[in-house]
Amino acid sequence: MLIAGNWKMNGLSASAGELTALKEGLAQTLPACEVLICPPATLIAQAAWHVKGAFALGGQDCHTKDKGAFTGDISAEMLKDAGASYVIVGHSERRQYRGESDALVAAKAQAAWRAGLKAIICIGESLAERDAGTATHICSSQLDGSVPEGATAANTVIAYEPVWAIGTGRTPTSPDIAAMHAHIRACLTARLGEGAKGMLILYGGSVNPGNSAEILSLPEVGGALVGGASLKATDFLKIIVSVKRP
Repeated sequence: MLIAGNWKMNGLSASAGELTALKEGLAQTLPACEVLICPPATLIAQAAWHVKGAFALGGQDCHTKDKGAFTGDISAEMLKDAGASYVIVGHSERRQYRGESDALVAAKAQAAWRAGLKAIICIGESLAERDAGTATHICSSQLDGSVPEGATAANTVIAYEPVWAIGTGRTPTSPDIAAMHAHIRACLTARLGEGAKGMLILYGGSVNPGNSAEILSLPEVGGALVGGASLKATDFLKIIVSVKRP
């Protein structure tokens, strides 16, 4: 199981205190899961110095190329060099605000693999799509277009994020989450065969200390992609300790 924190566009040098607090908290709790923080790219190298391997670090996006004249962009190789072992690609905010297509997300996932990073590929439906009854079709289509051939549990994690639940405090019902995760697993197995075996499917959408235990106990939920609740070590630790040991 993987509990990943996405800090989004939050965090300055002073946030190192939260990383230190998380490191100290993990040393005391001995978590039953892998822990990952994806801070802004400006903090990854500094975070690696503070963390010293206590938990994993990741980027929030990467370019498809390893280098070149792409002002303002960051390559997967740069993230790896800074201390990252994961990178998020295709987050709903990138799809919505930057117009990222499934094909671009797939290319970024391949760039992550090239650099030796594990790609967290995000998919999910909007509220309109959920209300129209097309949520499963949307997620199937995004999986087909965003997950490259060659994806395995060793190089890829899938994150299901119902777009309408991100940052709103709303979450789908437990049966809804379980049903979508089962659908995603079936799609991955049909597409990748043995490659899908053991691939983690994270849930992301207003995960917090109050609902994490229930969500993380659902079938096929292999962890969580946590937004705002990952910014404070105390809140994030509560989510981490809600993971039950097998």
